[in-house]
Amino acid sequence: MISEPFALGNSLLHRADPRIKVIFASLYSFAVAMLNRFPSLTAALFISVVLIFLARINLRELGARLLIVNGLVLLFWLLLPLTFKGEHIFSVGPFAVSGPGIVYAAQITLKSNAILLAFIASAATSSLVTLGHAMNRLHVPEKIIHLLLLTYRYVFVIEQEYRKLCLAAKVRCFAPKTDMHTYRTYSYLLGMLFVRAAARAERVHQAMLCRGFKGKFYCLSEFSLTRTDMILAVLMAGALIVLEMLEWTEIIIAA
Repeated sequence: MISEPFALGNSLLHRADPRIKVIFASLYSFAVAMLNRFPSLTAALFISVVLIFLARINLRELGARLLIVNGLVLLFWLLLPLTFKGEHIFSVGPFAVSGPGIVYAAQITLKSNAILLAFIASAATSSLVTLGHAMNRLHVPEKIIHLLLLTYRYVFVIEQEYRKLCLAAKVRCFAPKTDMHTYRTYSYLLGMLFVRAAARAERVHQAMLCRGFKGKFYCLSEFSLTRTDMILAVLMAGALIVLEMLEWTEIIIAA
């Protein structure tokens, strides 16, 4: 099952209004994705690390997430310096390593880590249900929120169905191999999984209608901005302004 290890805590960011965290995480991700200069990218990574310490994130859990993301980033380091056009720094046999490729891989590394750390420190410090209600208060289309919450809830159910089908196959002495029987069995398994998911969706829809569902989820708790939330919002806005100033200052100086 999908766990929410970062949502448990009593840090400053855990207590912050989730609406502010959703807005900041979205704006910060777009801002960092548009940065290209290394001073501004380094500053973004520093801000993200500061947010992680403010949120008092479990470093072991954080390391597991970073390992997955940076495993993908490692592929960029292996491919971009060899395939990116530009001035070659050195050659290793038939392979030539380009300087622009290394620069581009470094930019991707800084951007991806800065965005991931900021999202964990801000959005992941609230449960997905809380974030859904915060998005509703921010007037995000309700159909998107319904899809998000229902997908999050029933992905566990689909996982359980998948495990049951795999267990049923093992009971019948199924052993996966690289042959047509294995491919046919997995195709049957996936097809049956879709059939069961559709049947479960129909039963869930009928159950919701029986309980008076009219296309809207109601939240029993209201969000309220405190003085701490306002100060945090000002600091977050200031961080975004500093990043943009660093980016544009470097561009003006270079010009």
